[in-house]
Amino acid sequence: MIPIHQSSKAAHRRLTVSLSLALFAILLPVASMPDEQQSAGHRASEATVQSGNSEQKTSEPDSGSGQKVAKKERRGEIVIAPIPISSPAIGSGLLLGFGYVFPLNKNDKVSPPSTIGGMGFRTNNESQGGAVLGTFNLREDRYRITAVAGRGSVYYDLFGIGSRAGEAGISVPLNQKGSLFLGQFLYRVGTWHLGPRYQVRQSTIRPQFEGEPPPGIEIPAEALESKTAALGPQVMRDRRDSLFYPRKGSAFKLGADFFAQALGSKFNYQSYQMAFNKYASLSPRQVLAYRVMGCGVGGDVPFYDLCLFGFSNDLRGYYAGQFRDRRMFATQVEYRLELLWRIGVVGFAGVGGVAPEFSKFRGDELLPAGGGGFRLTVAKKNHINLRFDFGFGRVGHTFSMGVSEAF
Repeated sequence: MIPIHQSSKAAHRRLTVSLSLALFAILLPVASMPDEQQSAGHRASEATVQSGNSEQKTSEPDSGSGQKVAKKERRGEIVIAPIPISSPAIGSGLLLGFGYVFPLNKNDKVSPPSTIGGMGFRTNNESQGGAVLGTFNLREDRYRITAVAGRGSVYYDLFGIGSRAGEAGISVPLNQKGSLFLGQFLYRVGTWHLGPRYQVRQSTIRPQFEGEPPPGIEIPAEALESKTAALGPQVMRDRRDSLFYPRKGSAFKLGADFFAQALGSKFNYQSYQMAFNKYASLSPRQVLAYRVMGCGVGGDVPFYDLCLFGFSNDLRGYYAGQFRDRRMFATQVEYRLELLWRIGVVGFAGVGGVAPEFSKFRGDELLPAGGGGFRLTVAKKNHINLRFDFGFGRVGHTFSMGVSEAF
């Protein structure tokens, strides 16, 4: 008996957790990693007193002495975010994320801050896992180094390939266990950063049903036990004034991953990603952000490395993996408004699509999305927000929670 899951426009109730990007990165393709770092110039404003060529923090007078005494500046900022999870995809539970944002050299005023952190999660459908990461920016932003490692086991639903299969909403349950290591080294040339990225992953898939899958859903036997490994170039130009809350500037990223048996991969295929973000400050408390992205794969690509919606917040309003194919694009705009204290609100809208080739996108199969949410600032120095978003798509809606902005 095959447990087939089917959704409709009226009954579709999907809740996704976008911070579980770290979770899906254990098992699914890592199209974008935290290598787009905060640019120079974004620092919290603080009162200072200058003496000669030195700059020193000050505090209140000390016990009637009438003189201000030096106060040591904190080097970094700690972020801890426990987030409840409620998702038909992976069940209900808790995700705990933590990070430390700091400058490697406090005398380096050019390099963006570095970050070390991790996450762990567990849900009532026995999905669980964790990941650790580090991004290190040094030598006046000449080098940007990223490393990620993780392991997990996830129970989720597999949909068919293509726009029509995704809209039909028919899926089968799977369990996928795996591990991941990714390393990236970028070197600055002019205003660009470029360099290699290497990744290796182990994956074990166990169908949670008996018999054959329904028509339109294929699970090749060779994909049940696999190792994938890739090496490829990455190019980035980051002109944002902040990683965590950009108010102006832009970020462009272009990358390719070449999976090859010569590197230890079971399959030979290629994955290409492009993204461009633009930010404009409308006032001290208002920001308008825009994003366009594209994805393409070629060769003997396994089903879990196809381009897919619901991953990397492109677009919010769709269940992760319900719409997937060899080509994908998405574009969206978001309005951000800071209110009182640490509270903010956003509104967003966009459109995208999936297709076997870029020439085969159809207007009647495009995937519109829109919604809104609110923000809670948990780290004021770097303006790091907790994000709560309600998204509405063509076949349902989602509620997502995460750390930092969607893009």
